[in-house]
Amino acid sequence: MSQGGSNKRVANTIVSASCAAVLAVYAAGYARTQSAADRFSKQVAERRVPARPAQRLVVVPQTVDPAPVVALAPPAPPPALKIARVEPPKLAPKLAEAPVVTAETPAPPPLPPPPPPVVELKPAVVAAPVPAIIPPPVIIPAPAPIPPPAPKWKDGTYTGWGYSRHGNIEAEVVIESGRISSAVISQCRTRYSCNVIEKLPPEVAQRQSPDVDYVSGATQSADAFYGAVVEALAKAK
Repeated sequence: MSQGGSNKRVANTIVSASCAAVLAVYAAGYARTQSAADRFSKQVAERRVPARPAQRLVVVPQTVDPAPVVALAPPAPPPALKIARVEPPKLAPKLAEAPVVTAETPAPPPLPPPPPPVVELKPAVVAAPVPAIIPPPVIIPAPAPIPPPAPKWKDGTYTGWGYSRHGNIEAEVVIESGRISSAVISQCRTRYSCNVIEKLPPEVAQRQSPDVDYVSGATQSADAFYGAVVEALAKAK
């Protein structure tokens, strides 16, 4: 029984020694791997941090020029004060004092006044009067008399015929001194009475021309009278 107890004690001793050895080996290994375990834990913690999503860069076109950045220079140090030496003003030299005249010293006699200037008078030279020059009279010749215009027509009594679709008219023109003295309707062979154009003959003498007015409603008769006067005046040339 004693032998079995001793064996059991030896076995317990061996187990205790083995456990102690294992603990010693574990402690030594833990001490050696502690720093590596800390680094590994740190790397795992960094990996588990979620990565931030990449921010999208949006380029906004710039329409307004940015204000230029003006670098402000540091304020200049105040200028050093210079103390200028002020010299005292120079006094003007004293004027020579006038001599004091006392009762004992006689005053100098006054100077005589200067003689008046001598003015030399020269005889005035009187120019001889220049005779006035009278220009000769300008004789303007009288304008030559303007000859009277040549007469347009020969004196006499002339007749002529005028024609129209309503009939014919004969005009009689009297020329005196190259001018139309009178004009009348000597014959009227129109469909209508020539009284409608009775105011046209006096116009020939007034205007000295066969150009007479038109008569409303009697255009054909007026044209016939105009043609008759033209033919009569053609004979007077």
